[in-house]
Order: sequence, then C-alpha cells, then structure tokens
Amino acid sequence: MVFEGIVRNHSGGRRTLYLDYQAYESMAVRKMREVGDWVREHYPIAAIGMIHRLGRLEIGETSVAILVTSAHRHAALEACHEAINRLKRLVPIWKKEYFEDGGVWAEGSTLGEEAKGFAAEPGRKFEAEIAGRAGIRELTD
Repeated sequence: MVFEGIVRNHSGGRRTLYLDYQAYESMAVRKMREVGDWVREHYPIAAIGMIHRLGRLEIGETSVAILVTSAHRHAALEACHEAINRLKRLVPIWKKEYFEDGGVWAEGSTLGEEAKGFAAEPGRKFEAEIAGRAGIRELTD
C-alpha cells in the first residue's frame, strides 16, 4: 500500500502558488519512528516506511509518502490511514501556504514553544527505509 500526498493548487477556495515545510528535525525523526513502531505493534503488517519532504515544494510535487507492506490489503489500508493521521497529529512538521497575496501557516501548524528556532534547512527531507521494522534516516538533496 502506498499513500502519496501531493501539493494541491488550491486551499480554502484560494489558488496556492507553493508550500514551504519546516520541522524540528531531530524530534520529527524520533516521532516518525514512534509512529512507525506504534503502527507495527497495532496492525498485522510486515513493514512501514515514511517520507516527508521539507523546504519549498511546488504544485504537483510529493510532500509525504507512506508505504506499508502486509499479507492482506485491509491491514495495509488501515495501517496506512492510521500512520498518516498520527504523522500529521504528532510529528513537528509545519506547512506554510503561499498565495498571490502572501503566505499563511496552515491550521494546526503553529510552532510550539519547544520548537521555536528549529527551522529546517531548505531542500532537506526525511526518508524511511522499508525494513523489518520502521526506520528513519535523513537524506540531503
């Protein structure tokens, strides 16, 4: 099962020009591991992998991808759904949407006090390896 989140050309009835993702990177990697571990413990799957890109992303580009392998599609679909929901809720990655009249942080993207000052380097991304258990490693472009 593969879920791929694509940058849309609209949000809230407005034309989106591009997105910019920022993260508290060390915590994001740790939380992505926790999400993967939790999903593996609660669903009968073989492996899970996650990718979340940071920096400026253009319309049509992939921002997030989750890959789940299992013997049965139902388990993979449910695990993937739970993984994206947990990633969005628990991982400190924030999205700023840019429109013709300026940029705004997306709802739920407010930086918490513990994460202020921890911005991502442009062009950085996270990639998870598909393996016997969830694993995250950082890559540079």
